[in-house]
Order: sequence, then structure tokens, then C-alpha cells
Amino acid sequence: MRGELFEGIKQWEFESEGTKGKLPVFYYDNTTLTAIYTASTKKVKAHLPHPAMRPVELFPGRCLVAFTAFEYRKTDIDPYNEVSISCLITFDKVQVPGLTVARMLARRCFTGYVWHLPVTTEIARMGGVELYGYPKFLADIAFTKEGGWITCDLSAEGTRILSLKGRVLPTKKGKVTRYITYPVKDGIPLKANVYVNPLEFAESRNPKDVELTVGSGHAICDELNGIGLSKKPVVYQYLPVNEAILFGGRNLIDQ
Repeated sequence: MRGELFEGIKQWEFESEGTKGKLPVFYYDNTTLTAIYTASTKKVKAHLPHPAMRPVELFPGRCLVAFTAFEYRKTDIDPYNEVSISCLITFDKVQVPGLTVARMLARRCFTGYVWHLPVTTEIARMGGVELYGYPKFLADIAFTKEGGWITCDLSAEGTRILSLKGRVLPTKKGKVTRYITYPVKDGIPLKANVYVNPLEFAESRNPKDVELTVGSGHAICDELNGIGLSKKPVVYQYLPVNEAILFGGRNLIDQ
């Protein structure tokens, strides 16, 4: 039921540099596309900012990198778009190829490090950087829907970084999923929870249902082209209508 995710959750108002906000942040109406690919574990690990972060492997030598496009139509910080490039990780825990991700799936709880997080508004950028240490920057992110497909194009300063194109699939109600992110703020790893309620959800393992195109001429393109991304995705998820909550960051000792 729409709005059920937010019931019983207390929000606190805050003001930073003249900008007012609320924590946790409620996202009331969103569309999300996610495509997960494998990549070289060794090459991805070189980009992780903390030694306790271990890439989660599908099989030895190949870890999981997720590309997620968000269209936030109604939020506590106004509408904006966002693209997340993230790595599934464990933090200070041993990971077992295949088994660790299977446990995450069974529990509907995934842990990850957000590698890049471009957004389209300054309030979204400022809040993510100042409160969490997320690697946010301003970019152009546009969604188009045509011919049974939805496409997200990401560019910055006139240079295309990537396009994520997913098929519009028949949906059903999904289950609430928890994502634990480990941002790094002032050199200190933090922990922040995101809960997503997929009101409309579809998942496909058909590689023909999603297409990722990485551009050139931008530092992020060079990084993505250098980690040995698989040509085919592991899975594609289409959430045309979902709700989400982003909780405030906290120190790791605060469990």
C-alpha cells in the first residue's frame, strides 16, 4: 500500500548553510532502473577507499558492480534525478564467492560502496556530500520513454558518461529491501541505511532486456572501461513506482 513504508518513522528537521531539510529523507514517488554486471575483483578493489571493504564476488575473480538510475518525482528535497555506480561489498567481513550474494538475496539486505553518485540539483548534492560524504556532483541526467523502453542518459559538462536502457516489463508488487551503504566522510567510514518499497517491480535475467553504454572522454568513463566489465548483465530490475527512505549516516560503532 502506498505510504505504508513511512508509517511510524520519526523525522527530524535540520538547517545547513541556510538550507532546510529532514532526516531521514522520504522519497514518495520514484522510478528506478538497475543493471548489475561483473567486473575484475582486483581492479575494482583498487578503487575502494578503505581496506576493510571487500568486493562481493559472484565467482572467484569476478565481483558485482551495480548501475542504478533514479527518477525522484516527489521527495522531501524536491524532485531530482540521480545515477549510482556502486560495488557490492562486505565491510570487515570475509566474503565467499557466490554464497555471500546468495545470503544477501535471501535476506533482502545488500551492503555496498557507492563509487559515483551524480545528481541534478544542488540541494541533493550538498546534502549527500556534507551529511554523508557520498561522492556526489552535479550532472545532466535525463529519462526518456519510447517504444517499450526507458532510457537514462548521464552526461557532465557536455560529455556523455553513460546510458542505461531498460525494457518496460510487466510488474507486480515487490518486497521491501534494505541497502546498507558505507560512505567515507573526512576519511572516516560511516554507515547509512536505505529502505526501498517496490510498489511495482519486475526482474529479468535476459541480457536482451537491458543495455549499458559507457561513453568516452570523462574520467568516470576511463575508470569503467578499466575494470573489465562483463558484456552481459547478471540481472536487470525495473521499478516504475517505488518509495524509499534514506536514513542519516552514523559511525560504525553505533549499531
